[in-house]
Amino acid sequence: MAIEENRAIEKSRAIEDGVRTVEEGVRTDFRAEMDYGGYLALDTLLSAQRPISDHHDEPLFIIQHQTTELWLKLSLHELRAVRAHLDADDVPRARKGLARVKHVFRTLTEQWSVLATLTPSEYAEFRGVLGHSSGFQSFQYRAVEFILGNKDERLLQVFRGRPVAQELLAELLDSPTVYDAFLRHLARAGHAVPQHVLDRDVRRAWVEDPALVPVHRAIYEDTAAHWPQYATCEDLVDLEDAVQLWRFRHLRTVQRTIGFATGTGGSSGVDFLKRALDLTFFPELYTVRSGIGA
Repeated sequence: MAIEENRAIEKSRAIEDGVRTVEEGVRTDFRAEMDYGGYLALDTLLSAQRPISDHHDEPLFIIQHQTTELWLKLSLHELRAVRAHLDADDVPRARKGLARVKHVFRTLTEQWSVLATLTPSEYAEFRGVLGHSSGFQSFQYRAVEFILGNKDERLLQVFRGRPVAQELLAELLDSPTVYDAFLRHLARAGHAVPQHVLDRDVRRAWVEDPALVPVHRAIYEDTAAHWPQYATCEDLVDLEDAVQLWRFRHLRTVQRTIGFATGTGGSSGVDFLKRALDLTFFPELYTVRSGIGA
């Protein structure tokens, strides 16, 4: 009882006349040590929004895309780690990373709802100041696509004026994908992954290989014997679904904002985004579903 009474007294002291007071012991002097703003570099972060127009809605447009880039940075960080964990046959840690990236893309998908509050009339008032800048030029998005298997060497020329970005993409172009790492893990675990798959040119975009479908079918038809690999297959499907939903929400947001107009970067806009929905990272993991239980 005495403990409960003391807590009640402390609570009453913390709120006086409807105003919450600072609890005793809370640090308030950060002149000589790092504070929250310093740790997060908020002076730099919050000064990075530099509208070109004086339109009220341009900060929304900037912040939407800047936060997307931060999430993409985390996704690439995690996917590199996933690949390394699979190379080390550390499936639990690889699965944790895949789950995190899946939730990042779910967050990014919901984030489109904020930009969707921008009406066509509002966007038209400042769209002209964007010039030819476009999300097509996001090197981090390209990096995520590359490490997941959608590679295209021609895209490196888009970043000729940004050597650091071009170097990053060149490195990922020459490196195995997350799927390559998973298939090599399967081979080391005794699954009959064809040698030509293991020896493939990793610079090429992944295309469906029918010879892999029986490998995945064997896993799906005996989940008890292959549970870690089976669960990882489903994690990969979860991730692809999350990315596809993000792509679709992007398309719908663009369509409601500019209709079927040409994109600022010169693309066909909505039609260009529709074609992206046909891209798949792990096609065999979808094909195998048609034969399960047949």
